Amino acid sequence: MSEKQKVSADQPPQVDADRKSGGGKCMMSRRDFLLTSGMTVATVMVVINAGTSQAHEIPGVVSSYPRKWIAKLSDLVVDEPVDFLYPDEGAYADSVIVKLGVRAGSGIGPTEDVVAFNNTCTHQGGPLSGTYKGDTKSLGACPLHLSTYDLTRHGILISGQAYQSLPQVLLELEGDDIYAVGLFGLIFGRYDNLQG
Repeated sequence: MSEKQKVSADQPPQVDADRKSGGGKCMMSRRDFLLTSGMTVATVMVVINAGTSQAHEIPGVVSSYPRKWIAKLSDLVVDEPVDFLYPDEGAYADSVIVKLGVRAGSGIGPTEDVVAFNNTCTHQGGPLSGTYKGDTKSLGACPLHLSTYDLTRHGILISGQAYQSLPQVLLELEGDDIYAVGLFGLIFGRYDNLQG
């Protein structure tokens, strides 16, 4: 049996006909395409940046956030949010701190249950103030498109139109005092959290 006959004998006649005519079927699997594309991009990135003097000219962006006193840990009550402004007094700076009563991602305090988030929906900037639900430990639904966020899991989207988590306000505990010291995520309507 010739090599051509072996290939044809192992494959259905339609596939063999499509190969000869060059039409109809994709000859590369999705997995092969992704692997090939990934290797090509990685190779191009390495070749473009390898050993160039431009690599030393690209400045790093470092944000320095103001340290701001927010609340006393002893004053917080489970499932009773407290509003505050951070990182400044500008647009979309509304934020909320809440003692969840359950352990949360980046939570502070003895039971790691105190978290804070920006209070503006990441989809189209709807106000989330007053939408906290203690039974689900969530913020939302946004009045615009019903986006709802899980505060126990870094503000991840539960449902709705948003495509980003809520920006989480990073907290520090010093004795009984809680300070906001930064943000994880971009505030809606800003190109930089410190400049609107």
